[in-house]
Amino acid sequence: MDELNRNIAQVPEEARIEVKKRPNSDIEQMKERFAKLLLGEDMSGHGNGVSSALALSNAITNLAASVFGKQNKLAPMPEDLKKRWRKEVNWLLSVTDNIVEFVPSQQQGKDGSNMEIMVTQQRRDLLMNIPAIKKLDAMLIDCLDNFKDEKEFWYVAKDADESEKGVQRIDRWWLPSVKVPEGGLSDETRKWMQHQKECCNQVLKASMAINAHVLSEMEIPETYIETLPKNGKASLGDSIYKSITDEYFDPGEFLSSMDTSSDQNVMELKNRIEASIVIWKRKMNQKELKSSWGSSVSSEKREVFEERAETILLLLKHRFAGLPQSSLDISKIEYNKDIGHAVLESYSRALQSLANTVMNSIEDVLYADEVVRNPEMETMMKKEQSVDVVALSISISSPRAIRGVKDWTGVHSPKGKPSSMNLLDSMGWGFDQGKMEMMNGNSSPVKILTKAKMSYIEKLEAYGLRSPTARH
Repeated sequence: MDELNRNIAQVPEEARIEVKKRPNSDIEQMKERFAKLLLGEDMSGHGNGVSSALALSNAITNLAASVFGKQNKLAPMPEDLKKRWRKEVNWLLSVTDNIVEFVPSQQQGKDGSNMEIMVTQQRRDLLMNIPAIKKLDAMLIDCLDNFKDEKEFWYVAKDADESEKGVQRIDRWWLPSVKVPEGGLSDETRKWMQHQKECCNQVLKASMAINAHVLSEMEIPETYIETLPKNGKASLGDSIYKSITDEYFDPGEFLSSMDTSSDQNVMELKNRIEASIVIWKRKMNQKELKSSWGSSVSSEKREVFEERAETILLLLKHRFAGLPQSSLDISKIEYNKDIGHAVLESYSRALQSLANTVMNSIEDVLYADEVVRNPEMETMMKKEQSVDVVALSISISSPRAIRGVKDWTGVHSPKGKPSSMNLLDSMGWGFDQGKMEMMNGNSSPVKILTKAKMSYIEKLEAYGLRSPTARH
């Protein structure tokens, strides 16, 4: 012991102080983080903070933005960011350990008899979905780690000489260009890249399925309902309403007749359709009320209209990947009071943003490979992408009215190129309680707790939008 004390005494005083401080630094940081959450992000003490659910949602969103925001290359995440993400997201997830429900259980008495008692366990949706999201999280980070020793493509800085620059999609001008060998990628690497893309695709589908289900479980705020017109026709407009309520209805033809030349137009259409769905559902659930919500349209017809509108909404989300959140989704997140829902929604949204970014990066490499092998393709693609950029610039010039919640959505895919998956692919599964098999050799099935509604989703089979039944 004396020798140990002498060894300690030889350590410089500054080093000993640093060692003493290190264990407490994480604790102090965690205390500060939770204090901010308890105060609703208002550290002034004036009581002007947001709800705990929204504060927790914002905390996960902001953490994801700071950790993944600069992940624009196919390369492993820096170790410090990886450790920070795992540490801090676990802090925030620990809140859900105390969200419990009563479940029946068996207990054996002293006399050997069995009796049924009630015990507590983590709420079922959290018990099922948090491990699933954690697994998706690990799969995404592992996917990035797989590119550690990749040497068949590399990135060239924006300020490099023109002769050194590689291939770059015009809609992603702010990113480093991708360079591949003169003959393109080898067949083995190309197949491997496609496999990595498919794995990310499955992570994206799963995270979006969870996100969509959680949003559907959140209550629609009264403040949103108060802004709605009195009927679906007023929400959609005469032209759209006539198309949806026509005896002959084809969702594909309907979308082709709409002006979807800019994100702004697509978002406006999406918001109109979601508002009409809420109106029709509200009317069907309030038949007994004699108010301005009343209508001469029968419940059966209104249900058909609602199913048609939901089909359009799904197709819309499939065709235009990376759309921002709708007014309804933002309103739900802003006024949500359920902390469990807030955690699941924000965590799954962060992962779907990262998965979309990784898929876009993989597509950049595959695009560069195509251009190198088919040089005439670049001119054609640039013409198409230039049209997309013009449309995007028009939509950016018109500010969106987004309240309350700042969304981190990652990098958007170019309009009209459904290469990155989105919400429809996940929602098209038909939500069911069961196992979803991730298409990754080392991954075990991930359980996702969702609910079934098949009435209109079955119609999407004609459009090839249903997932294989093995994923249910």
